[in-house]
Amino acid sequence: MTTTEGGWTLPISERELAGLTRELHEAHQDTLPAMRAGARDLVEEVRARGADGPRDLGRRRFLLGAGGAAAALTLAACSSSGSTGPTSSGSGAPAPAPGSPSGSGSGSGSGASGQYTGDLKVVALATALENQAVGAYQAALDAAKAGRLGTVPPAVATFITTAMGQHVDHAKVWNSVLTGAGKPAITDVPLSNQPATLQALGAAADVATVAKLALSLEDQAAQTYLFATYNVTSPGGIATAATIAPVEAMHAAILNYVLGQYPVPDDFLPVDKAAGPGLLTV
Repeated sequence: MTTTEGGWTLPISERELAGLTRELHEAHQDTLPAMRAGARDLVEEVRARGADGPRDLGRRRFLLGAGGAAAALTLAACSSSGSTGPTSSGSGAPAPAPGSPSGSGSGSGSGASGQYTGDLKVVALATALENQAVGAYQAALDAAKAGRLGTVPPAVATFITTAMGQHVDHAKVWNSVLTGAGKPAITDVPLSNQPATLQALGAAADVATVAKLALSLEDQAAQTYLFATYNVTSPGGIATAATIAPVEAMHAAILNYVLGQYPVPDDFLPVDKAAGPGLLTV
């Protein structure tokens, strides 16, 4: 264990954390070919039928039986039933009913009537969530460099850098779908909860607080992808979401270790923290 100047102790050894980060890197690398292939398929589907084309329920149900169920089992294996993130990085709304994603209403922006429609609205939401995670991890690195978080163990910094790079890869894939469908790429964070997230990050004064904030974002992303596998109409979109979701869940599992919360597997991963398209402000 490593104790920082501020008195915070990393609950696992740096060697253990470094090993988990290596496994995370390998898992991410293994997903890249399938992730990119799914994105290419999604672009072709959107071009062929339009973003608001009819639902092919028969094929969708078949794919959910294979891809969606596999994603749910993998995510459940990585999740923790006892971990909860701070509400400041969530949608800011009351907890939704089971089975419905947070922020699924009209939202405070123009998400309900923006230029991204149909499955592309879900793609836009995914891109924004990935950008939000990238920004949060970069803010953590900047705060650490400025000495605002006390002593940051090198293994923690390596995990942050690794996770941030993977979110960058995910955002690039989703943006390739948007631009391939003739829509603008999303390079910022058009989410109504972003101001609260930035405020919470700016107020963080230790590694544990940053880890809790990051965990809330990772839980939201993982559950959003799981929810998407049951609600996106495109097989390519389902495949892409199902490929990325387990990596996000691994991020969350490692953060639980960093916080001293052993990630006990759930039988079924909930979606109560999933973000809805209403969170978008574009």
